[in-house]
Amino acid sequence: MKEDPIKHIKSLNQRDMVLFTVSAILLLDTLAAAASVGSSSIFWWLFLGVIFFIPFALICAEMGCAYPEQGGIYAWIRDAFGGRWASRATWAYWVNTAVWIPAIYILFAGIFKQLFFPELTLFWQIAIAIGLTWIAVFVNIITLDVGKWVPNIGAIVKVVVFIAIIVGAILYTQNHGMANKLNLQTLKPNWGSSLQYIPAIIYGMLGFELVSSGSAEMKNPAKDVPRAIFISGIIIIVLYTLATIAMLAAFPAGEINLVEGLMDTLNLFFGETETGRSFALILGIGTLYTFFSNGVTWALGCNRSAAEAATEGELPAFFAIESRSKGTPVGAAVAMGIVATVLLILYGLMAGDNADLFWSLFAFSAVIFLLPYLGMFLAFVKMRIVDADHERPFAIPGNLFVARVLAYICFIVLSLSIVLFIYTPGKGIQWPVLLGAVVMILMGEVIIQFSENHRSSTS
Repeated sequence: MKEDPIKHIKSLNQRDMVLFTVSAILLLDTLAAAASVGSSSIFWWLFLGVIFFIPFALICAEMGCAYPEQGGIYAWIRDAFGGRWASRATWAYWVNTAVWIPAIYILFAGIFKQLFFPELTLFWQIAIAIGLTWIAVFVNIITLDVGKWVPNIGAIVKVVVFIAIIVGAILYTQNHGMANKLNLQTLKPNWGSSLQYIPAIIYGMLGFELVSSGSAEMKNPAKDVPRAIFISGIIIIVLYTLATIAMLAAFPAGEINLVEGLMDTLNLFFGETETGRSFALILGIGTLYTFFSNGVTWALGCNRSAAEAATEGELPAFFAIESRSKGTPVGAAVAMGIVATVLLILYGLMAGDNADLFWSLFAFSAVIFLLPYLGMFLAFVKMRIVDADHERPFAIPGNLFVARVLAYICFIVLSLSIVLFIYTPGKGIQWPVLLGAVVMILMGEVIIQFSENHRSSTS
């Protein structure tokens, strides 16, 4: 572990880590995509929860307390496979967020339009998304003891919205019944075209490792990381499953809009009275805040990983610019804002409406987002083998064989998810998604090579 030249303020306690992780993983935008699968999405939440979500949480808990290094996933892959592979993973991790932030803020603008300005054009929705992007950059630059309250409050608001959806569904179905039947026949997995959205469920399970990107800013990572992951994991899987059932109570799966489906559900559950409509509006405003906090949460983690890679000469020096008094990743945050802005403008010229724009950005970013996790699972296995005597305050129960099986199952599930984001059954290869991912990967190779050449020439 290298000596950290930047002063980091230790401001994250266990409560902060729980809220940060809930904010990172519990995504309202994923909820609509998952419900679009239909009743079988309940099977997928539970099945993937057992074979992927739980093993993934255990692996992140072990790595986060055994190797509490600033940069998180970058440091873990670097220690296992060297700086080049770590920088590749970190580039994908970072650039995914730069691509995903436009998607989540377009979702913000779509619901903002639905709530307040029904005639709002796509141009103005893109303008709103760009404005939110640069507010998120500012939050990344201030100290984490202040910035952490954006995801903390976002997590609390998310839980409130999820619970409201669940309670609303219970009340609604007493008089109107279920829009989608839930029985053994409908819960069976659907291997048809709905497979397109199943990777979105996996996507909605990722993020346990994110808080470890700020390990140097934690008060007690050895104790707090495992506990925070276990507490947040229970909250997340329960709310995801019950809220998906709630959305299926409201609309037939084929009629769920990826952008506006959430507000449609709230209006259906609570919109019969003036008081109910006001309550739905308040929940809608809260939902808007959660979309903003989503982007901030992921940027806070990914920019720290990118800054750590750049500090070691694996990414451009601009990414390594940090506030020496605050320890915040100024360069990486500004670079993310620039990339997100350019992508919003380019994709806005190509997309027909906000739903097209959201899914194009979502699927494109998801492919490159999943790649670093493949490296993380392999790094976990390698460190278990080559660094077996390292102190692990928490370790996955069982021997090395158990650890390897869990990691390899996660690896396989993620690999299949990548394939399904690129190839949609019944529709074929999604060329914009594939080409966009390939371009970003190749761009990363060029940037990493340039950074290493620059480091060699100045050393």
